[in-house]
Amino acid sequence: MEGIFSILLGLVVITLVARGILKGYLPQAVLFAAGIGFMIITAIVDPTSVLPDDSTGFILFDIFEFINATASNRGGGLGLLIMAVAGFAKYMEHIGAARSLAEIGAKPLGLINNPYIVLGLSYIIGQTLNIFIPSASGLGVLLMAIMFPVLLKLGVSAPAATAVIGTTAILDLGPASGNTVLAAETTEMSVAAYFVQHQLWVGIPVIIVVAIAHVIVQNYFDKKEGVSKSMNIDPDNVKEQAAAKEGEEERAPAWYAMLPLIPLALLLIFSEFIIDEVRMDVFTAMVIGCFVAMVCQLIRGKGAMNVADSLKVFMDGMGNSFAKVVTLIIAAETFAHGLMTVGFIDTLIEGAESLGAGFVVMMLVMTAIIGAAALLTGSGNAPFFAFADLSPAIADGLGIATVALILPMQFASGMMRAASPISGVIIGCSGIAGLSPIQVVKRTSIPCILGVVTTVIVNLIVL
Repeated sequence: MEGIFSILLGLVVITLVARGILKGYLPQAVLFAAGIGFMIITAIVDPTSVLPDDSTGFILFDIFEFINATASNRGGGLGLLIMAVAGFAKYMEHIGAARSLAEIGAKPLGLINNPYIVLGLSYIIGQTLNIFIPSASGLGVLLMAIMFPVLLKLGVSAPAATAVIGTTAILDLGPASGNTVLAAETTEMSVAAYFVQHQLWVGIPVIIVVAIAHVIVQNYFDKKEGVSKSMNIDPDNVKEQAAAKEGEEERAPAWYAMLPLIPLALLLIFSEFIIDEVRMDVFTAMVIGCFVAMVCQLIRGKGAMNVADSLKVFMDGMGNSFAKVVTLIIAAETFAHGLMTVGFIDTLIEGAESLGAGFVVMMLVMTAIIGAAALLTGSGNAPFFAFADLSPAIADGLGIATVALILPMQFASGMMRAASPISGVIIGCSGIAGLSPIQVVKRTSIPCILGVVTTVIVNLIVL
């Protein structure tokens, strides 16, 4: 297929995909339609099989056989890991362990008198908690119940506190994040190695920059808008609203805060970093973590029947993740394969090489595309899943490691999600605080953009 036609076709379809998702169409349906459309065009223009391996014997069947092969591969591999992560996170919420961890994390805030320094520390604490509580919306609502009232009592304005809490999950750090699991799988390295050797090296400087940005930006907007410190918001009322959004959840003892840490500890201990002879994968770590939590529930006298029934929470979390996340990965890979069959990626790489544009330009382009898509759609998953599978081909064409391209893509998707007024975490947090999402994203946009810029710069230095 001619190069210029491939590029034009790819850009048109990518625009239509973004428009469809922005209009509220199910992302899976849009991505499947685009990927299948690409492959049909390829079959018409160049009647060869679209399957990477053997053909079924009929080219149109090959298109759907590719989806079957992708679903089989991802459902039993990466998909199972992501489902286990989601199930474990749901179980930690159910037994109150996530709340116990968040309550302990918020305690140091009362030791500081300056409200804006408190804001910076709040972001750092929240982003650290995100390693163990991976849901952006879930963590946001939890911190609105626990951290938000504390911040108000310390003299922080409601818009400033909401903005900080809304950005506490922007990096999707750690093995409990579905985006991290996908990135590690795409780069063909263990989740522990991706987290320790790459995410942390870039993530720590980004966290520092975003924390400082919050201190300056929230101070600026408070003065500019003349915001009163409490805005007559009743902290107890906020707690009730947040509790209503969280749903039913047990009250757990403080020591339950250790339970969400178990999978990460196992993955780091039984890895190339500590005990190299024994390896632990994500699914096993999550199941062990859930098993230990169930034993703790029995010790606390919750009853064998109730504890056995509670396993359904873990399985429901897995099922919900399959419907929302794993199917999105399968659809995104179909879309990515379609882009490759029409020659979009090969032409893009050849064009970049002919113009003398190397890795830096491609990294900026891919990061900008994903960041813009996250901003427009309010989703951190859909844009990253749609383009992550393209990164190995692009990286190979440029002669660089895949991780150098995929890490800024992953971080950008999470950061720009928090700058979108239609993202779930912003809508949830602003609703509890009684603010409009626009009021909040005015205050989150600058820290998030600075975070993306820092990611790109540090990525170039350390990777």
